[in-house]
Parts: sequence; structure tokens; C-alpha cells
Amino acid sequence: MKTSITLTLCLLMAAAVTADDKPNILFIMSDDHAAGAIGAYGSRLATLNPTPVIDRLAREGVLFEKAYCNNSICTPSRASIITGQYSQANGVLDLSGKLPPAKQYLPVEMKKAGYQTALVGKWHLEEEPATFDYYCALPEQGEYINPSFLVQGTKSWPGNTVQYEGHSSDIITDISLKWLANKRDKSKPFFLMHQFKAPHHPFTPAPRYQSYLENVGIPEPSNLYWMLDPTNSKFGSVATRGHNDSLVGKIGPAMGGSGDRQSIHKRYQERFTNYLRCVKGIDDNIKRLMDYLESTGELENTIVIYTSDQGYFIGEHGWTDKRFMYEESMRMPLIMRHPSLVKAGRRTDLLVSNTDFAPTLIDLAGGAVPGHMQGRSFAGELMGNTPRNWRDALYYRYWMHGQLRVPAHFGIRTSDYKLIFFYGRHYGTVVPRWSMPATPAAWELYDMKNDPQESTNLYGRPEYDDVVAQLKQRLAQLRTDLNETDEKYPELQEIIDAHWHD
Repeated sequence: MKTSITLTLCLLMAAAVTADDKPNILFIMSDDHAAGAIGAYGSRLATLNPTPVIDRLAREGVLFEKAYCNNSICTPSRASIITGQYSQANGVLDLSGKLPPAKQYLPVEMKKAGYQTALVGKWHLEEEPATFDYYCALPEQGEYINPSFLVQGTKSWPGNTVQYEGHSSDIITDISLKWLANKRDKSKPFFLMHQFKAPHHPFTPAPRYQSYLENVGIPEPSNLYWMLDPTNSKFGSVATRGHNDSLVGKIGPAMGGSGDRQSIHKRYQERFTNYLRCVKGIDDNIKRLMDYLESTGELENTIVIYTSDQGYFIGEHGWTDKRFMYEESMRMPLIMRHPSLVKAGRRTDLLVSNTDFAPTLIDLAGGAVPGHMQGRSFAGELMGNTPRNWRDALYYRYWMHGQLRVPAHFGIRTSDYKLIFFYGRHYGTVVPRWSMPATPAAWELYDMKNDPQESTNLYGRPEYDDVVAQLKQRLAQLRTDLNETDEKYPELQEIIDAHWHD
């Protein structure tokens, strides 16, 4: 299940890194930063040059084209990154989930490998990040302006609070820089999880960015306005459009609901100008981190990783936010830089899951990946040595039926296809206040190679029957292998069984 640690150690030896001089690891994660809002990914927004510093990381490192979360919502995705496990294994299915210290596996294993560990910024896993040597964490989602942080102290969690003045992106970076300069044990390599709140909604940039992109039109996706004339669209199914399109504009976080073209355009421009201003603040603060490491001579022996906890719709399909298994939501940016361990300027199509992050970091640290982690190390891929018997399919599940009008669903993503089953019910017997009534169950199939915008649902077309049959077989096997089946939820299993052969 794991990439050989021997491979990683050989790479370290090739870089003249001894046991006393392991690479530092700086793990930078933002919140809701779509890959399409990073210049290096070459989307329509690249012309705006929103991320020159992150683009530098890509030029000097490796960019992952196909990195994905298994549940596109903050808390479950972060839990998978810390545990190396899928939602049912770690117990964090939705935003109400909690990750106790006993399950905070990543920092525990990094300390075993000789690292000093720190967490600064957004945590969003409810319980104290007590397994880190140092933490300064935003409570819940946290505030953009003048945020308070939860810190270690004399009172039990979450009793110790410190408030700062300024913008969260700047303050999180200030705290990390102070820890790097003055608070860490410099006889040990560091593992720092530096986690921005930005660019999570509501998009609130620092005041100095109010003129950035002023009077500049934000390029729009080609499918932004499809809801205004849904009869011409082949996207979606009865699960996401309703019978006779009765749910169009009522399913998903629509940009303008059923509004007119002008109102949708205006909202899009206002919303994503501020979104990109928040992204600019992230990029500028990453430069501060890079400049510090360069000034201390540590940059060349620091693995720098940039990612986000999930993707984000920047108007695609007429939506904002995330949650869906569609590409813009499920796809995560992932860029890794280290002059000795990473072959510069590479782009890879390796199918990577956020459950793989912890095993990879532990492997790079020279540690032993524990058997309870469901992800795998892709450390060898950094130098172009693809791990043996690597997966060719990924599993996804969104549990929260109804929040922002997104139906519950699961599915499989391969290099060429994506198969999604919307079962449209909340799990369990306690229905949260944000849940919505049951929605129709249905399947959707997309050809990701020839239709990357997922514009045409191919499910039900006879010429794809064999593809569907193969994908369902693999999906069923993945659910079994990952302990992601529904024995605990018989009402859901009944729906799955009733529609499996539709």
C-alpha cells in the first residue's frame, strides 16, 4: 500500500541530506483556492497574473494536474489530510465533525521522524490540535479582520485567546515568521502547517488591495449563463435539474439564481474581483515566507508545498462555492518545490487524493507510514519515478444533503471518465436544519478527456453501456476496499440498490 521509503531515503542521500540535516517542510494551504485561480494552471484567469509567487513554485518544482479531495468541504477534507483516511474511517463526514488528538496522526508521525511541528492559521477540526508542538489556530472559520486565535496556555482548550489587529493573511504570516525566527528549536528540522483563511467567502481582502484589478473585467466561463436557457444544455440529470428542469436555479449555489444576464454578470464581477484580491494577499504573503527562508539560507533545504483544502466554482456551471463532485470543486491545486528532491518544471497527471498527503509527507521525512492510513505516498513522483501499481481511479463522497442546495452523492473519477450517483438524502436519523427535502436519484457520466468542462451527461446512451458497467464495478470495489459502504445507513443503501442498475 505504500511507496518504498527506501526510494525517498536514496533521494535524500543523493541530495547529501544526512539524518541530522533532513529537509524542512513548509506546508501552505489556503481555503477554497481553485486551481483555475492560479496562473500556472493556465486557466482563463491566468492572463490576470494573479499568483506570480505560486507560479514560481511551479516553475521550480512539480505541478500536479490531477490532485483531488474526496469530500469537497472544509472540515472533512482537512481531516483526510491529517489522518490519511477517508471520511468514514476518520469519522469526519461533514462540517460538524471533530478530530480528537488520538486521530491527529500526521503531526504525531512527523515528531517520531525527528521534526518540530507547528500549526498556524485555520484548523477547523473543533478539538485542540494538541499533537503539534506549537499552534496558533483560528477558532472555527475565523475572522478576516482583527481575528482572534486560540493558543496554548494555562487554560484548557479553547480558553486561551489572543486577538490581533489587521488582516488574517498578514497576521497568519506574521505568526509563522515569528515562530520560525524565535520560537522553534533550530537543532531540529521543522514541519510547519501554514494555513490561510483566505480566499473563503465572504471575500474580504486587506484594504491595500482595493485598487487591485479595479476596472479590469474578470474573464467569464463559457457556461456561466446556461441556466438562462437550460433547454440548450446537456449538463446534469434529473437529480441536479429536476423533472422538466423544475430544479434549475434551485439546486446548487447559483451565481444569480434565475436572474437576468446583467445581474449575473454584475454579481460575478464583484464577487470574483474580491476573491482574486484575497488570492493576491495569499501570494504576497507566501513571498514573505520565501524571502525569510532565503535570507536565512534555509530555502534550498525546505520542501515547500502549496495546496488548498478543495477547489471552488468561479462561475462554472453558473455556480459559486464547492461541494459537488464536478471538476472545479473536486480538483485541488498541488505544487511542490525542493531543488534536490523535485525535478523542476514538471507537470504530472498522477491521480492523487488528499488522503495521500500525510503518507507522502511522512515518507519525505524519513518516517514509517502507519498501516491505518488509507492513502499512499507519491514521494517518488517528485523526481519522475511513478510509484508502482499506482491507482487508476479515485473515490469521492459528499454527505451533506441540502446545504447550499447541493444533493448528497458519491462517485468515481478515472483519468478518462467520471461517474456520479446522486442519492439525494441526508444520512442518519437526525436531520440538520440546513438539509433540504429528498431530491431525485440519478446517475451522471462525463468524458473527462474530451469534455473537461462536463457539459454533456452521457449516462443512458447505449454506446457507453460498457463504460458504465465497468465503472460501476470499480466503484463498488472502491467502496468496499475503503470501508465506504452504507451498512450503517440502510435507508441510503435501499436507494442505492434500487437505482444501481438504472
